[in-house]
Amino acid sequence: MSLSSSLQVGVSGLTASQNALNTTAHNLANIGTKGYTRQQVVMADFAYQKWGVNHISTLQTGLGVEIETVRQVRSIFYDKSYRTEVGRQAFYQSQYEAVQEVEGMFGELEGVAFQDSMSNFWTSVQELAKQPDAIEVRATLVQNAESLLERAQAIYKQLNDYQINLNTQIMDKISRVNEIASGIKELNQKISLYESNGVENANDLRDERNNLLDELGGLINITYKENANGVVTVTAEGVPLVTETDTFKMGYAKVSDTSEFLKPVWVSLNSDVYNLDNPSTTENNNDIGSLKGLLVARGSEKGNYTDIPVKPVKTTGMSDADYNAALADYETKAAAYNKNVNVSVIMTAQAQFDQLIHGIVTSINEIFSPNKEVTVGSSTFKVLDTDNAPYGMDYPDYTQGEALFNRKSTDRYRDPDPSINPDEALLPAGTKIYIEEDPSDIYSLFTISEIEINSEIKNNYSKLPLNADRNAKEVDMKAAQALSELWNKPFASLSPNSLAVCTFKDYYTNFTGEIATRGDELNTISQNQAVMAQNIDDQRQAIMGVSSDEELTNLIKFQHAYNASSRFITVIDQMLEHIVTRL
Repeated sequence: MSLSSSLQVGVSGLTASQNALNTTAHNLANIGTKGYTRQQVVMADFAYQKWGVNHISTLQTGLGVEIETVRQVRSIFYDKSYRTEVGRQAFYQSQYEAVQEVEGMFGELEGVAFQDSMSNFWTSVQELAKQPDAIEVRATLVQNAESLLERAQAIYKQLNDYQINLNTQIMDKISRVNEIASGIKELNQKISLYESNGVENANDLRDERNNLLDELGGLINITYKENANGVVTVTAEGVPLVTETDTFKMGYAKVSDTSEFLKPVWVSLNSDVYNLDNPSTTENNNDIGSLKGLLVARGSEKGNYTDIPVKPVKTTGMSDADYNAALADYETKAAAYNKNVNVSVIMTAQAQFDQLIHGIVTSINEIFSPNKEVTVGSSTFKVLDTDNAPYGMDYPDYTQGEALFNRKSTDRYRDPDPSINPDEALLPAGTKIYIEEDPSDIYSLFTISEIEINSEIKNNYSKLPLNADRNAKEVDMKAAQALSELWNKPFASLSPNSLAVCTFKDYYTNFTGEIATRGDELNTISQNQAVMAQNIDDQRQAIMGVSSDEELTNLIKFQHAYNASSRFITVIDQMLEHIVTRL
C-alpha cells in the first residue's frame, strides 16, 4: 500500500470516529426526551486491495473504515406488546372512571347520600301507619315523598346527562385518531424521502412516528407493519387506517335515527368501527382501546326498569305450556339484558335504580289505589278495586283510591269507552279502568323521569286515602298494616343474574355494593394492566433508552479512536516528509 493510500485510511478513521462522537453526543443531549430511541453507529470495512494469493488465502490490505448505518436500538416485539397492553389498560380505565362518576352521583362516599332520602321517606311511612288520621303526619309523608322523588330525578338526570356527555369524549378520541393517522402518513412521506438515498436513516422522525403509534395503541386496537421503503401501514379494528399513500378517516353517526348517542363509523365504508355484539374479553382479544371502553361504559340507549326481566312464577291455574312459554321469553330477555345492558356501567345503574323507584312508587300506589281484574264478555280489564280501596278525609267528597304518585303524561284511570272495546259497555257505571304501563310507550311508564306527586294530594293532604269508609272516622287498618310491612317485604331481584329477592333497603344496599364491586374489579384489572405495560416499557427502555454511563464510555472510546487516527495520519505525514526531504 502506498503512503497516500495510508493517508486515506487515517482520514476514514477520523471521519468515522467524528460521526460516532456526534451520534453519542446526540444520545446524551436527548437522554430525557420522551420516546427517544438510542442510536448506534455501525462501522464496516471500506474496501480491500488485493496484492497476492497464497495456498491458504487471498492476500489483501484494508483501505479504511466507513459508517455502514446509524441504527435505532429498539425491540419490535416489545413495541407491539406494549401498545397492546396499554390499549387494554385504557379500555378498563375508561370504564372505571365511569363507575367513579356514577358512585359520586349517589353521594354514598361524600355529599348528600340518596339513602338518607330513602330513610326519611320510610320513617314518614312508618309514622303514617301509626297515626293515619293525623294530618301533619300525612303532610310529612307527602313532603318526604316529593323530596325522595326530586332527589331520584336529579340523580337519574345526572346519569342521563353524563351518558350524553360521553359523546363529546368519543368525538374527541375519534378526532385524535384521525390526527394521528394524518401525522403517521406525513412522517411516512418524510422518512421515505429522507432515506431514499440509502445512506442515512431518519431516526428522529422515526421516534416521532413511534410516539404516535404508542398513543394510537391506547385509543384503538391496531396492527401495523413497515415496508422496505420505511413506510408504516396501520390497520385499526381490522380496517386499513393508514396505507402507503392515504388515510381512511373515522367519523361518527347516531346509533339510530331517534338516538342521542353517537358511534364511530368508517366514513369511506359507511360501516361501524366496532361490532359490539361480540363480548369484549381478553380471550377474544377485543378489550382494547379507550374509545371502545367509553362506548361500552355508555351503552347504546337510556336504561329503565323495563330492561330488567322478571322471572315468571307459576300460579294456580297456569298451564305448563303457558309457564314454559313465559319462562322461555324470560330467558330470551335475560340474555338480551346481559348482552346490551349489563355490559354498560351507566345503563346498568339506570335500569336498576329505576327499578327501585318504580317498585317503591307502584307498591305504595297499590296500597292507596289498589286494582283488581274483572272479566266481562270476552275481555279482562284491570280496574280500581272499590271494595278494598281506602277513602280520603276530604269532606264531603271522601275521595276513594287517590294514588300518591302519578305519571306526568298519562292518567292513572280512564272511563269505559265502547269505541275502544265494545265489552267496556258491559262494565258497571262509575268503573275506572287502569291505564297499564306499555314498555313501547315511555310516557305510560312509572319510570323516574315520568313520575310526579299527585297534585290533588299535594294541594290537599286530607285526600290521601287511609280511611275505611266515607264517614272519615274509621281508619283502614288493612292499608295501614300494608304500609308498615311494605319496607320489609321482598319486591325484586337486582338483575336476572341475582337469585335473591330483596327488600327496598337491601336492594339499594346491594345496588350500591354491586357498583362498588364493579369499580373495584375494573380498577384492579386496569392497575394490573398498567403494571404489565410498565414492565414491558421498562424492558424496552432497557434496550432503547439512553444510559449516560454507557454513552460516556462510548465518548471516551471514540475520542481515543479519533486521536489514534489523528496520530496515524501524523506518522504517515512524517514518513512522507522524510522521504521527500531525503530525495
